[in-house]
Amino acid sequence: MITTVVGNYPKIPNLPRPAKLRQAIANVDAGKITRDDLQRTEDQVTREVIAEQIAAGLDLITDGKIRWEDEQTYLARRLRGLRLGGLIRYFDSNTYYRQPICEGAVEWVEPITVCDYEFAAQYSSKPVKPALPGPYTLARLSENKYYPTLDEFVFALADALNQEARALERADATFIQFDEPAILRRKQDWALFEQAMRRLTNGLTAKLALYTYFGDVGGIYPQILALPFAVIGLDFVQGARNWDVIKTAPFTKELGFGIVDARNTKLETRAELRRAFAQIARVVPLDRVYVNPTCGLEFLPRERAQEKLAQLVAAAREFGTRKPRTSAQAEKRNTQHATRKTRKAAKEHERSRK
Repeated sequence: MITTVVGNYPKIPNLPRPAKLRQAIANVDAGKITRDDLQRTEDQVTREVIAEQIAAGLDLITDGKIRWEDEQTYLARRLRGLRLGGLIRYFDSNTYYRQPICEGAVEWVEPITVCDYEFAAQYSSKPVKPALPGPYTLARLSENKYYPTLDEFVFALADALNQEARALERADATFIQFDEPAILRRKQDWALFEQAMRRLTNGLTAKLALYTYFGDVGGIYPQILALPFAVIGLDFVQGARNWDVIKTAPFTKELGFGIVDARNTKLETRAELRRAFAQIARVVPLDRVYVNPTCGLEFLPRERAQEKLAQLVAAAREFGTRKPRTSAQAEKRNTQHATRKTRKAAKEHERSRK
């Protein structure tokens, strides 16, 4: 198993640690510091969250998306044809984002996340993966005032994101993740989604992952396995039905196993996680499993996020080092169990005779 995260990481630490980034954003808005000063703070916090992910023991990390205001804005503001509107709720969460509004032809102008990836790779001793929003979700969370149809808008975004992924590949990114939670809310759009995913991935050579969350893939499984991604990420908490869905057909891809609840502060026990690993191993070989939280961690307090990651890593290591029971050991255990049952039955029979 490979331990990883899905995308973002909490930006603001718990008290009494200073909220450097929040203060820097407020200061730049007030004209007290420059954008360069803000960037230096973003760099510092990015190094911190990289160090925290590595300290937790993860095998594959992200830069934490510290520079991202939310999952949409960071890319949308730098794609031609889009502008940012007012605040709107992000799915059913208690967070908000500035809704992108499409008022012209969508065009990729220049690399958007390449410098962020290169910075993270420079300061990480572990592999780093960029995580980008998928075109369907980005379209669904935006307002389209330009394209005659949703299909055309989604395809334009797919082409633009394909260009961004190509730029990441040129910067030596070997693993790129795309997040598409919105398709689980509108599965009737599967035909459009499938076409968009093929345009999105056209010509890419990096290992590609498609992550879904906030629901299950019932109704689009096993079709989702035919998409050109090596890894399919599923949420097994909010999408608990995925446990049954993936048993309806062989899971032929690598699995992003979302088992740590990224929207609940309750800390999973190692025993709970080990049981989940044992259960998923009956469906997908563990050497084809990436274990991770259900979605980005920014819904959690920062210290709790790191605790959850550390617990995930510890449970994965414990599970991986368990000695499998040999056939002789299993036979001995079964014999002992049968002997105990026989003795118990004999005692009960003796008591009934008395």
